[in-house]
Amino acid sequence: MLQSARELKGFTLLAADGEIGSVRGLYFDDQRWVLRHLVVETGGWLSGRHVLVSPHAVQEVDASQRQVQVTLTRQQVKDAPGIEADRPVSRQHEAAVYDHYGYPYYWGGLGVWGATDLPMGGHIAPIPGVDPVADATASTEEPTGDPHLRSSAEVLGYTAAASDGDIGDIDDLLFDTRSWQIELLVIDTGRWLPGRRVLVPPRWVDQVDWPGRRIAFKVARQMVKSSPEYEPRHPVGPDETRRIQQHFEGWV
Repeated sequence: MLQSARELKGFTLLAADGEIGSVRGLYFDDQRWVLRHLVVETGGWLSGRHVLVSPHAVQEVDASQRQVQVTLTRQQVKDAPGIEADRPVSRQHEAAVYDHYGYPYYWGGLGVWGATDLPMGGHIAPIPGVDPVADATASTEEPTGDPHLRSSAEVLGYTAAASDGDIGDIDDLLFDTRSWQIELLVIDTGRWLPGRRVLVPPRWVDQVDWPGRRIAFKVARQMVKSSPEYEPRHPVGPDETRRIQQHFEGWV
């Protein structure tokens, strides 16, 4: 089942030796539409520090308990580089975090996660045969921030536009908790189709105007109007995801 990025905020992070804080936000890669980091607020035990936790560290997302289980220790988190809340994350900072935990870099490889298409799923040690430095063909460029790394909270509320007119606002991002790939964008159709939400795969994004807070899709309004309605109370599974993808492909 796909997980809501909006609902993930506030989930408790449980390390191997106790609670380490709660999810404050998420950063995603707007080129590949993959969630790259959880922003974790550590609370009182670290004087409210914020740290990045990679999906590489995630063993399980338990939506029913609102918990994320990670195979880290509190000491590892304590020693990790901190971040300033709501500030851009530089490639140097990402590299420092990955080096701290011993994870292979996700950038530069052919897979979604560098050498592979899935994160390491909670393994502490690097994947056998993967050199985290050798696999990073792009290392520590862009010192003031990676322009392809965006806050999930930032994109919520952006205007969504079809090729022939506006269709509503971005309401949520639904992602696969194995790959952390964003599979569907939730659009609240607002005044155009009152009381309705629809799902559009990110592969149909034409361009994103970040300063203008607007996402344009290369689909027509009729395609969106005839697509299945999204009901947040009903989890979206693989079959429905394929059905939605086939709906838009059928219009091409």
